[in-house]
Amino acid sequence: MLRASSPRSSTSVAENRVAACLRHNRSVQIYVAAEILCVIIPVSAQTPAPSEAWKTTDKLGAIDLSSLTPNQKQAVLKITREQDCSCLCGMKVAECVNRDPNCSYAKALVAIAIKGVQEGKSLVEISKMMDASPKAHRPKLLEDEVVKIPVKGSPVRGPADARITLVEFPDFECPYCSIAVGELNTVMAAYPNQIKLIYKQFPLSFHPHAPLAAAASLAANEQGKFWEMHDALFKNSRRLSRDHILSLAEEIGLDMKKFTADLDSPKLQAAVKKDIADGDAAGVYGTPAFFIDGRHYNGPVDLKILKPILDAELKGARPQVASTTSAH
Repeated sequence: MLRASSPRSSTSVAENRVAACLRHNRSVQIYVAAEILCVIIPVSAQTPAPSEAWKTTDKLGAIDLSSLTPNQKQAVLKITREQDCSCLCGMKVAECVNRDPNCSYAKALVAIAIKGVQEGKSLVEISKMMDASPKAHRPKLLEDEVVKIPVKGSPVRGPADARITLVEFPDFECPYCSIAVGELNTVMAAYPNQIKLIYKQFPLSFHPHAPLAAAASLAANEQGKFWEMHDALFKNSRRLSRDHILSLAEEIGLDMKKFTADLDSPKLQAAVKKDIADGDAAGVYGTPAFFIDGRHYNGPVDLKILKPILDAELKGARPQVASTTSAH
């Protein structure tokens, strides 16, 4: 929920790798953004961890608790299970960091709790320390800062002269990104002439098939069928082996000789890496992450919530951002 830490680090506990892949799914509302998103779901655990597991596990995501005594550890677990996280996820700190080990808000609050117990402070004092931290304050739904995102050559959907540019950083193996497709289609249908969507690749390292799927979508783009492959990949997000991707390419009518050659080409591998670097520079660490006219959106992909923001953009409440409108 979609920023210094990179999301492409893996952890050893599968049940804690559920993430802001954005991050937190609440009634099919995908929290995306600078602090959102699919942040850690291996192939063997592509569904969210049991909803109550965080209440009993002695782990806090990938955070090292080995320096704590047993009593200190229990104190940290207790307070993080009681303290609300501030990343718009609606969870307690312990739940958030176990579902999304890369949430910078949850990690910062855990760090404060650890420091507090090591200094011998009471739980009340530690709670006050956590409340006083900048990370205790929720991010804005739409950030004020404009991020420059290179988009030339990226796949685009919608009118070239659309007044609003929506840039997405997803991962084809992220289950929350798959859910976001339907929600995003609803948004696009509501603004058919006012929004264009630009797709930037952001495969996460702990999703073993995501890099190949990203390359496959770009290989399809070479034949003018990016969005057909996009839809096919997300519909088959749990079956992204090379053989199955080749089958999908055949189904959508691609020239298989060209597709196979492009799939493994250095050109497309470099393009995927460049998108990842662009995402890193923009502060993306999980998926799906969205930017509205260059501003990081920190809320759910839900038309009811997005509508006031999009309408404000159309009324000129915010200036247009040239740096994110040059897709060709």
